[in-house]
Amino acid sequence: MAMTKADIVEALYEKVGFSKKEAADLVELVFDQIKGTLATGQKIKISGFGNFVVREKRSRVGRNPQTGQSIEISARRVLTFRPSQVLRADVNASLEGKPISPDSVRHRSEEEDEDDDE
Repeated sequence: MAMTKADIVEALYEKVGFSKKEAADLVELVFDQIKGTLATGQKIKISGFGNFVVREKRSRVGRNPQTGQSIEISARRVLTFRPSQVLRADVNASLEGKPISPDSVRHRSEEEDEDDDE
């Protein structure tokens, strides 16, 4: 099952204590800011999560696979997401049967900070 915007609003409502209206407004504000930034072609980097990058693709000649006819594919922008190493580790931890929780992420970050001090 996919997580929806309403699920994010509900989680914010339960964990932070905002009213549902405040939580919905905050989620909309964040997504509007992200959309606006990406629409201008800028990169978004969220530490511990990943990068959203807009790439420009040139026009090119392609082929219709059914007819074999050549067609021009117009220039366009594509959005790519590159997850951070932290996100990748969390996703892969679920394959190993380890539970993923915000506390485990914080705990791992603290361990990495301690290793850096040595």
